[in-house]
Amino acid sequence: MEMTEVTGVSLKRGSLAVEGNDSMAPAEEAKRQKVLDSCLPTGQDGLEHGSPPTSGHVPGPPEAVNAGQGKKNSDVQLEEEEEDGLSEEAEEEEEAESFADMMKHGLTELDVGITKFVSSHQGFSGILKERYSDFVVHEIGKDGRISHLDDLSVPVDEEDPSEDVFTVLTAEEKQRLEELQLFKNKETSVAIEVVEDTKEKRTVIHQAIKSLFPGLETKTEDREGKKYIVAYHAAGKKALANPRKHSWPKSRGSYCHFVLYKENKDTMDAINVLSKYLRVKPNIFSYMGTKDKRAITVQEIAVLKISAQRLAHLNKCLMNFKLGNFSYQKNPLKLGELQGNHFTVVLRNITGTDDQVQQAMNSLKEIGFINYYGMQRFGTTAVPTYQVGRAILQNSWTEVMDLILKPRSGAEKGYLVKCREEWAKSKDPAAALRKLPVKRCVEGQLLRGLSKYGMKNIVSAFGIIPRNNRLMYIHSYQSYVWNNMVSKRIEEYGLKPVPGDLVLKGATATYIDEEDVNNYSIHDVVMPLPGFDVIYPKHKISEAYREMLTADNLDIDNMRHKIRDYSLSGAYRKIIIRPQNVSWEVVAYDDPKIPLFNTDVDNLEGKPPPVFASEGKYRALKMDFSLPPSTYATMAIREVLKMDTSIKNQTQLNTTWLR
Repeated sequence: MEMTEVTGVSLKRGSLAVEGNDSMAPAEEAKRQKVLDSCLPTGQDGLEHGSPPTSGHVPGPPEAVNAGQGKKNSDVQLEEEEEDGLSEEAEEEEEAESFADMMKHGLTELDVGITKFVSSHQGFSGILKERYSDFVVHEIGKDGRISHLDDLSVPVDEEDPSEDVFTVLTAEEKQRLEELQLFKNKETSVAIEVVEDTKEKRTVIHQAIKSLFPGLETKTEDREGKKYIVAYHAAGKKALANPRKHSWPKSRGSYCHFVLYKENKDTMDAINVLSKYLRVKPNIFSYMGTKDKRAITVQEIAVLKISAQRLAHLNKCLMNFKLGNFSYQKNPLKLGELQGNHFTVVLRNITGTDDQVQQAMNSLKEIGFINYYGMQRFGTTAVPTYQVGRAILQNSWTEVMDLILKPRSGAEKGYLVKCREEWAKSKDPAAALRKLPVKRCVEGQLLRGLSKYGMKNIVSAFGIIPRNNRLMYIHSYQSYVWNNMVSKRIEEYGLKPVPGDLVLKGATATYIDEEDVNNYSIHDVVMPLPGFDVIYPKHKISEAYREMLTADNLDIDNMRHKIRDYSLSGAYRKIIIRPQNVSWEVVAYDDPKIPLFNTDVDNLEGKPPPVFASEGKYRALKMDFSLPPSTYATMAIREVLKMDTSIKNQTQLNTTWLR
């Protein structure tokens, strides 16, 4: 087993374009994104509610799908389209620098401690995510089964209303009901005349209002000889977040579980879209892990007291989504319950010989890859997220504020650049905030906090940012330390266990003794993320941890913070991951636009799988593998290609970024 090292000048082999052209004309893309008017809440963009920070960064950073990296379900919120206030064309005009120019200021793998490889094969180049459909992720559930969308049928349930509930109301009536539901006007009720009055017609209208507009109740009234269905609020604003108990059959499980197939949208964005169309709060959805945007992903979702019938109706309305495999269950899903993710990845236009590919993939299958935290853990601008995390741990709150708000080089939207310039000039949070059309990004929330609490109470101002996003910074610092320490561990001791290494017995870390060293392999060895509840190896790397934290003005023996949220307990992480279910094939193709494998939706639609010629203008490596939660597929691909996966490196290698 050999181990090699990457240096800053060794990567001269062309480009690995982590995000590329989807080979789709703008008109076609717009068509794909179009939503049928019959499904959208008329005249409104959705519910008004708080939101976690949303990125103000330019599209285009590498979005390696992180297996099961979770975020708190209740933090999923909808960013109102009207609040953005910028058209795509206007945003593009604001981007004075090209994306490649901006990314010259970003991070490389060397900057975040990613320096080693485990295999000795010669690397080669390939293009990753030339099309987002080249990267497909299927969630592996807690029972070990890989999630697939293969059944669009709705469970037969006599309790479900007829399909007429989706068409019985006019667009104007839907708009009035939605305004009533969301307390958008002063009306306390909405009356809908029953034309062609029959008991059946009245029943359908009652069912339509109650099912499509949670929180509203209905009654029938006679007015001047005409029948009206009157809608009104039953339980105030809380009814919107808590679906009516009495409207759900007692014999049915409270949660509808379904498989969500999505294209080019991350999990939280997808849930925001679903909640908008269902007119419910996003926090009634639950899931086992988040999936990133630039991929096709298939995962299980659960939603509280929304029928499979209503969910299936969304298949007629939404592009780039499909919902199926419906079932009713007693319990929601919980973050972290998944066993991992299965990846199908195409690396296009590869340069490696068949022998090189064979060596690389055999090594991945038999040895694996270093379990580094991937580049997306550390941000895309010249101010890495781990620097903010370090300042939080140091209790240096002025530095935290400055790091988040100061001008920086890197990939950012124009309005965010203007906001930073205003902050640098005036240090006036209200003035800087006015430069932001999107107030729900991290910067906007911090500025709002500073306006509310003042410049002398940065801790409270920072606390306005949702907890998960605040913790992201300190977790980034832990990841930065871990990457560096693992590189040192492999440099010092290679790819075999040594006395003083740590292994897990259950959830408890124990040391490898001299007499036990032959009972373990490198795949058993773990290393700690720094914290107050972990132990460190009993060899040179223990001192390396101490030196690194001391250099950052942190005390490794006291990782408790005066603010409890920022106290780090630590954790253990395996240093080498060996993927499961590894398979691969090299295929020849001529047209870079053609898909090289079928998706679940292709199979549902009966499309035949692609047929490959024996020779073609290009060659692609199609690879399948499964990874446990919280591991990065890009780090596995890095090991195969032997290339720096950072955006900065790819742009310096003359990558053409087509967004």
